[in-house]
Amino acid sequence: MEIGVLGWLVYGVPAAALLFLYGLISRRRDRRNLLALDAATTAGLTEPASLHPVIDPGKCGGCGACVSACPEGNVLGIIAGRAHLIAPTKCIGHGACRAACPYDAITLVFGTEKRGVEIPLLSPDFETNVPGIFIAGELGGMGLIRNAVTQGVQAMQAIKKSLGKHAHALDVLIVGAGPAGLAAALYAKSTGLRYRLIEQDTLGGTVAHFPRGKIVMTAPVNLPIVGQVRLRETTKEHLMRFWLDACATAGITIQEQERAEAVHKLDDGFLVKTTRGEHKTARVLLAIGRRGTPRTLGVPGENASKVVYRLIDPAQYAGRHVLVVGGGDAALEAAVSIADQPDSQVTLSYRGEAFARAKPKNRERVEAAQRAGRLLVMLGSEVREIMEDSVRLETGGVERTLRNDTVIVCAGGVLPTPFLKQMGIDVETKYGTA
Repeated sequence: MEIGVLGWLVYGVPAAALLFLYGLISRRRDRRNLLALDAATTAGLTEPASLHPVIDPGKCGGCGACVSACPEGNVLGIIAGRAHLIAPTKCIGHGACRAACPYDAITLVFGTEKRGVEIPLLSPDFETNVPGIFIAGELGGMGLIRNAVTQGVQAMQAIKKSLGKHAHALDVLIVGAGPAGLAAALYAKSTGLRYRLIEQDTLGGTVAHFPRGKIVMTAPVNLPIVGQVRLRETTKEHLMRFWLDACATAGITIQEQERAEAVHKLDDGFLVKTTRGEHKTARVLLAIGRRGTPRTLGVPGENASKVVYRLIDPAQYAGRHVLVVGGGDAALEAAVSIADQPDSQVTLSYRGEAFARAKPKNRERVEAAQRAGRLLVMLGSEVREIMEDSVRLETGGVERTLRNDTVIVCAGGVLPTPFLKQMGIDVETKYGTA
């Protein structure tokens, strides 16, 4: 009996104390995560901007591996022994959660029940339903730089495996010199593939048109020829210099200002017609963005010269009355950066009731500028007309006219669906499906 009591004292009491402590910590964690989820729901921040996880509660073991794996932090949380997406709008599609889950309880999906996302149908090797045409990067739904780079390399690996004998001068034509296209070109160069890289604009693709000083979030990634690259948080300018140096080191040539206009099937490849000529190639890799054609507002006066669709240099708007339209990161960053200019008068208009698609850091910057009186935010508003020196907006059924010198529309872009359909590529609208 004495041995039993002693054993209880030595082993039972510490074990009971540990269980009590674990329960206390778990309850506090659950309460904290539930409050975060409730706050996001109340604020209307429930729509993930890109690829995001859906957790099967029947499979989830509540181990928290997905929570620890997420590079963004506080996106996932454990509530009542199961993982939940507690901050949906902070998720930017890393996908590390699915890889970390030991229970196979996580599926990565595009879109939600409320918001559909158009995605080209791709095989696991990034090949479209048209054999020989591959897609990597933003067009396929992967806007994150690291993911785009990884896809560019993986798509080229699949292309290399698929190549047989052909009579064309090119093994692959790479369309688009953003992160996916540049990574693909580096792989092609490193493996001796005959390739050509064309870009309708300049090196960098969408990244090249980010505002000056924009902070670019990325992650360590391995690039062919270049090796391991460790960029966590850097400016657009730094990233562009890195790409320029990488191209110079590897001898990558980009045919800029050349836009692909049509792709025709040949017996053993493709004929790609561009604004500067024709290319015969065995394979085509589309590494173009989703925003090549800006989404317009469809209101009177939108064709005026004072309406632009991207911000390059905030300083040029000092002392001007500017309206920024949109609710994503591009719109919020543009509005705040212009509001920082001397004597500027900036209004941010968004038809939604919350900036659900923007990163928390950008939302915080907008709130700070609003509190300081440097930025007027009009949620639930829509532009009705753009005039020579003013704009007319409607909010809550009430119209308001504001003095205006410039309108910057940051409403995203239109998927190049006609271009894809011309090639015979199938496009699917995803409503919360993989």
